[in-house]
Amino acid sequence: MKAYEAIKLGEHRGSPRLWLQGMKAKIAGFLPGMRFSVRKDTAKHALILELNQFGDRIVSRKVQGDKVIPIIDINSSEALSVFEGFNSLRITIDDTGITLQPMAVELAKKERIARLKAKLDAGEPIAIGSIAHGGGVLTHALHTGMSDAGLKTRLAFANEIRPELLEHAYEHNDAWDLKTIPLTAPMQDLAFDPEATNSLPKVEILEAGIPCSGASLSGRARNGAGHAESHPEVGHLIVPFLAIIAKVQPVAILLENVKPWRNSASMCILRNTLRDFGYTVHETILHAGEWNELEARTRLGVVAVTEGLDLDLSQISRPARLARTLAEVLDPVPEDDPSWDEMAYLKRKQEMDAEKGRLGRKGTNFKMQIVSADSTSCPVITKGFSKRRSTDPKLAHPSNPDLLRQFTVVEHARIKGVPESLVEGLGVTLGHELLGQSVCYGPFRAVGKLLANVLLSVHAVKELCKRAAPMPQQDLFGFEVGVPA
Repeated sequence: MKAYEAIKLGEHRGSPRLWLQGMKAKIAGFLPGMRFSVRKDTAKHALILELNQFGDRIVSRKVQGDKVIPIIDINSSEALSVFEGFNSLRITIDDTGITLQPMAVELAKKERIARLKAKLDAGEPIAIGSIAHGGGVLTHALHTGMSDAGLKTRLAFANEIRPELLEHAYEHNDAWDLKTIPLTAPMQDLAFDPEATNSLPKVEILEAGIPCSGASLSGRARNGAGHAESHPEVGHLIVPFLAIIAKVQPVAILLENVKPWRNSASMCILRNTLRDFGYTVHETILHAGEWNELEARTRLGVVAVTEGLDLDLSQISRPARLARTLAEVLDPVPEDDPSWDEMAYLKRKQEMDAEKGRLGRKGTNFKMQIVSADSTSCPVITKGFSKRRSTDPKLAHPSNPDLLRQFTVVEHARIKGVPESLVEGLGVTLGHELLGQSVCYGPFRAVGKLLANVLLSVHAVKELCKRAAPMPQQDLFGFEVGVPA
């Protein structure tokens, strides 16, 4: 390639007009008085200009002082018909001539909708890709919600850094099938490995829960900085996530994170880049209690859909409110079971911190969170719950006020509304880690149902597919595309 430029298709006297002058024409060898021909490639929406001594067009010229500037002027609806529906074009110049095509983003938008329409018409399941999969709770909720709306789905691939979580999901998460591709690697290693990403299938939905360690309030305090991106392990992951989006070209994207991530630099980068990729970005805050989940977990939900699809997150369905208590989800643990403990060291720490506060010294604002069987909600249970940390909730003994215990893994799942099958057979440490870094199930099942209804909107799909382009040969980063899902 000798040159590349993005241009806008003009208009003159009611017809489209292509006007190239100066440097571009000279680099291509198109000099004043030389003849050239115009060839259309309708399959690629391309117009190719080739020097040809018998061509029916001539390079014009413009004189500025002592300079003679070559001009290529094509003002023809017939010649420029390959660009119908497009006005942003890219010019590439090489030894064969000048090639004009719609911008890669414009082709990608058309291809995404055409691919979705073809699968819906054929009755095939749409493909979902999962990044930062964990144990697949978000994936399972999304699949279930889409099934609620009558949309068939399949998990095409799942990326996760921890092999033990992927192994467990492979065995216990029924969103997986025999053809699901496990991708066990750091997200950034996968994203910038061309051999790996060239083998990824395109998907209709890409979902992710980008690690929130840098964005959470506790994470920012530990990291000693005011922004999430300073976290050395996860602060930069928005970059590989966007690279994977550019590669697999989803019709829609679902992302969840902690609420503070909404104001992070990563979220700003995501909003603006997805806009440039041809998506409309929608955001909402999901409170699990509105779906009758017992954990008081609030998450940021981000749904981006290809431009032209109509999505309104205010239409997420919520069930009728129910009066619930923790008693519904508790295992029948005997009152004399050894899991009940005084946890004296945590109580002493609480007293010491309170004393620091009374003396005006810097403390940790530590206060134990104790709930009972009669509690109507439970504070957030984190992935480090098995460590018996001071900030995670503890369950009060039904008759002895001095005793407390941890929730079991299955109780933890029920508190979040997560199907127990997703943690079947897991030990205490891994089970709580899987759940603590996941989502409450109900809100994201509802998001899945709403998104499925958007994708099933046949009228919207038909309107967008009137001039659908074939699959482009390169993605937005210039890599060869992978095998269609």
